[in-house]
Amino acid sequence: MPAPKNANETYCTFTLASDVTAGGLPSEEEIAKQLESSNDEDKKFALKACIMAMLGGEAMPRILMQVIRFCINSNDKQLKKLCMLYWEVVPKYQEAADGEPRKMLPEMLLVCNALMNDLTHPNEYVRGSMLRFLCKVKEEEILGPLMPSIKACLEHRHSYVRKNAALAIFHAHRLYGEALLPDAPEIMAAFLNNETDISARRNAFLMMLNEAEELAIQFLATHLDQVGEYGDGFLLLVLELTRRVCRRDPAQKSRFVRVLFQMLGSDSAAVSYEAAWTLVSLSSAPTAVRAAAVTYTHLLNSSQDNNVKLIVLERLEDLKAKHNKILQELLMDILRGLASPNPDICQKVLEVSMDIVTSRNVAEVVNVLKREVGKTTAADSNETSEAKGSQTYRALLVKAIHGCAVKFPHVAESVVDVLMDFLSFQDGSGMQVIILFRAIVEQYPELRPTILSKLINVVDEIASNPVMCVCLWILGEYCEESGNLTDAYDAIMEQLGEANFIIAPDEAAAEDEAAATAAPKMITKNVVLADGTYATQTVYSEAPKPEVSNMPNLRKMLVGGDVFLGTLVASSLTKMCLRAEDVGVAAATVKKWTVDSLLMMCAIVKVAEVTVNAQRSSLSDCTERMTLCCRALLDPKAKELLKPSLLNDGKATFATFLASLKQDDKKAGEDKDGDAAAGPTTQADDLIHFRQLRNMAVQGGDVDLDDGADLARATGYDNAGSLLESELSHVYPLSGFADPVYAEALVTVHDYDIVLEILVINRTPNTLSNLTVELSTMGDMKIVERPQAHTIGPLDQMTIRASIKVSSTETGHIFGTIVYEDSSTMEKGYINLNDIHMDIMDYIRPAFCTDEAFRSMWAEFEWENKVAIATSIEDLQVFLNHIVTSTNMTCLTPHDPKERGSFLAANLYARSVFGEDALVNVSVEKKDDNDGKLAGYIRIRSKTQGIALSLGDRITSVQRGLPDSN
Repeated sequence: MPAPKNANETYCTFTLASDVTAGGLPSEEEIAKQLESSNDEDKKFALKACIMAMLGGEAMPRILMQVIRFCINSNDKQLKKLCMLYWEVVPKYQEAADGEPRKMLPEMLLVCNALMNDLTHPNEYVRGSMLRFLCKVKEEEILGPLMPSIKACLEHRHSYVRKNAALAIFHAHRLYGEALLPDAPEIMAAFLNNETDISARRNAFLMMLNEAEELAIQFLATHLDQVGEYGDGFLLLVLELTRRVCRRDPAQKSRFVRVLFQMLGSDSAAVSYEAAWTLVSLSSAPTAVRAAAVTYTHLLNSSQDNNVKLIVLERLEDLKAKHNKILQELLMDILRGLASPNPDICQKVLEVSMDIVTSRNVAEVVNVLKREVGKTTAADSNETSEAKGSQTYRALLVKAIHGCAVKFPHVAESVVDVLMDFLSFQDGSGMQVIILFRAIVEQYPELRPTILSKLINVVDEIASNPVMCVCLWILGEYCEESGNLTDAYDAIMEQLGEANFIIAPDEAAAEDEAAATAAPKMITKNVVLADGTYATQTVYSEAPKPEVSNMPNLRKMLVGGDVFLGTLVASSLTKMCLRAEDVGVAAATVKKWTVDSLLMMCAIVKVAEVTVNAQRSSLSDCTERMTLCCRALLDPKAKELLKPSLLNDGKATFATFLASLKQDDKKAGEDKDGDAAAGPTTQADDLIHFRQLRNMAVQGGDVDLDDGADLARATGYDNAGSLLESELSHVYPLSGFADPVYAEALVTVHDYDIVLEILVINRTPNTLSNLTVELSTMGDMKIVERPQAHTIGPLDQMTIRASIKVSSTETGHIFGTIVYEDSSTMEKGYINLNDIHMDIMDYIRPAFCTDEAFRSMWAEFEWENKVAIATSIEDLQVFLNHIVTSTNMTCLTPHDPKERGSFLAANLYARSVFGEDALVNVSVEKKDDNDGKLAGYIRIRSKTQGIALSLGDRITSVQRGLPDSN
């Protein structure tokens, strides 16, 4: 390959703002004339314009002598900097004929002389800036005469000159080695031994690290005790040297262990983190791993940067996979990370900690969690406190306590008192607590009396309908002794009150009048200000708050028309009445309970019939359920048949459910361990080696990591066979084969960015100039890199790139036009391109959320799209699996594939790469009167309109039938 003819073709290390081109660049004659001016400002403008023109491809040969004559001796600092930029971009060689060596321009001798003058300038900053500039020069003919001056700068009194001189020598020796500086390593070694400045010492060691590794190791061995005083930059280079040497020769590890342990205690977070990571990567000895883990925990608790904390927690999680027992010793130090105000960090701390809890430290862990739960309660009571998302954080703590109680039953009793107070909360934590109690009551019978007695005492404080439902179910199923059964029945009946839940018209009118009186009133009056002028003043007056109704919470819920809760009340009372006969309750008492329960059921049915609410559609099912309960209490034959099912089947089914959950968790843990063992171990911050960018001369003995699996190690991708197929599926033809210009685009989606690689083929025998691909977008997309104009030869082709920024999950379109000029006929041509339809599935990712979070988001999101089901699929489960697969969503509702029925309902959830939630509810029924076809609706809800409409279009297009397997 021929050598480049000018500096523009080699490299460019700087860019200039284009403010000087606002009115157009001046010509070469105008620039030369302005450089002759005595005003430095005119020279700066002219030199900037010259550099911009040369970067654009202009040669400007006359300007070189003008710069040498009128700018090279200026003392203006900005002009000197512009001269350095000009020396970097100016062509330095004569145009040589083929086969002849290039010759440097004669004017470059004058430039070298000027550079040498700056290297010997009395001002240290002029010298230092020139040395920094020489680190960008790659011409041997220029660097050669300057070597004595650069060496002399190593002995300068100012550290700024010395540190840049070390970098300049490193740059020259790396390029030309023994030709220019045969004794450079020895010079650097001597310089390093005598240098006291931190930056200069670091630069000198950098040169020795890359050019004379043995000398660097010798220096490190000699000054091992003083390494900690050499600064953070020097220590990071020592770590790089350690990794490089030990990777090539593992037997050398023992030479660096001492310095690694020394750097673990560094005051710099970067040094201690890198030292810990290096130590773990080189040694798996318990002492080394324990020292690294201690360093990580110290960084976790001392660093103020949340990013540092998250990175450290990731490293601790990696250690947990292979060194679980060592982290168990540091569990309490890790839990100190809960003091962070960031909820993401607290969540990560709990994820790392809960897997290493043992029977020896579980008591201390539970105490810490209980203390943190108490802090969230204090934060809620302080209205001015902006705590770390108290509700979310409390939910995480309750979940962690739940896990500890399930694994270690002996601590379950100690958490009951703390968590019992959260049953009255309506933020979701009460539901988690009652679910925990439900599991404890079933799995640990010895704790039932304690939990049941506490639930009976707090049932009047529960204000959440779902929590009340679970609480009533627990009392109905597990109150099996005469004492607690009587207490539970009395507590429920006390909460229910009289068997009449319909509010009288007079009471309803009084409540409406009280609400109107409590509404704020606006009073407008005229006032006189201090300066004597009149003004109008508006005052809002609020009436005193009315007294809170003393109606019990359970009765208030039933009066509001909660049909589901009424059904639970009827079921619980029925179970208590049936069980009372077997536990020794007096017959008269049982008879009274039965009569009172029947009256309550009738009252609940009556209030459900007259109340209009969202649950009215389920009235018939609930009425049928309460009718069954009444028959079980009144009909002896029905009682004999239903009593075993009502009293025993519920607990048995729940026990089976808990066993299946435990089995699923165990299987998930085994799958996770298997994936961790079989999956890629490369970290996201590990280096990727590119063979094309690597030095051609690989050092002897060095380990060449640039094999065919380098990218696979970094990305975890090991199925190269399907890569071409994946790319071809994203190629879109933009024009036809009969058009003068054929174009097709390869679309690559990178979450927030879309990259278009447009292949343009000139199918004419003429040269097409000023060919431009003009693109436009529809939707929340913005073109950030527009294609430039190009010239394409006859029957030639080229690839044009364009970048598009995406800001939301919405179906978008990319369209445009190709504009060109025929060089032979000078006629303009236009080709309208086909639209590119962006698929929403490129942004949808499967995700998981709890049922409580799903219901909360479903009630909160306002955009809904309802799609009627029209499909040729006849199996319910097959249809559901087809929708889940086609929409990249996760099914939150577990289904047994062995079960067969005529109705199926499921909740699906996904999240976009932009953090937008997508909720889908599938309700499908197989009707016998419709030839066995499926019917129903799919409802989509989201916070934004775009994702609801786009996902609805996707479901409409894919629900027709299964794709062809061919």
